[in-house]
Amino acid sequence: MADNARAKKLADLIREVVAEKLQRGIKDPRLGSHVTITDTRVTGDLREATVFYTVYGDDEDRASAAAGLQSAKGVLRSAVGAAAGTKFTPTLTFVADALPENAKTIEDLLDQARASDARVREVSSGAAYAGDADPYRKPEEDTEGDGGATDGDRSGGSASA
Repeated sequence: MADNARAKKLADLIREVVAEKLQRGIKDPRLGSHVTITDTRVTGDLREATVFYTVYGDDEDRASAAAGLQSAKGVLRSAVGAAAGTKFTPTLTFVADALPENAKTIEDLLDQARASDARVREVSSGAAYAGDADPYRKPEEDTEGDGGATDGDRSGGSASA
């Protein structure tokens, strides 16, 4: 079992090699400049690597990019093996990253919250307080009812010198 630092280092290397190879080494038109490698994870035994990617475009572009990555898997694994110099080159599994969809969902929820806040702001703009504008007692109000006594008068001790 390899340590986590070694697995992380190999995952980073795989991400860089696959991205570089997609950019410059593979001439498949399905894997143009609209495929981005977002993350790579390697199992603890360094035998399997999962490569996460995103595709800029619609569903048809995503499907064609997935097919292109599947067909280029052997070439990419060979490039990883040459760069890594390990005894066993990990098998590559490509998974479409859900990050763009999650980001869109979050943006939609934030837009709904902004619209709700705007509605609340409109409704509350003409509203008045249910009671006084300032419901808290002030220090001046506290001294009016005790006849003007001060703390020195209430202490009970003599004030003679």
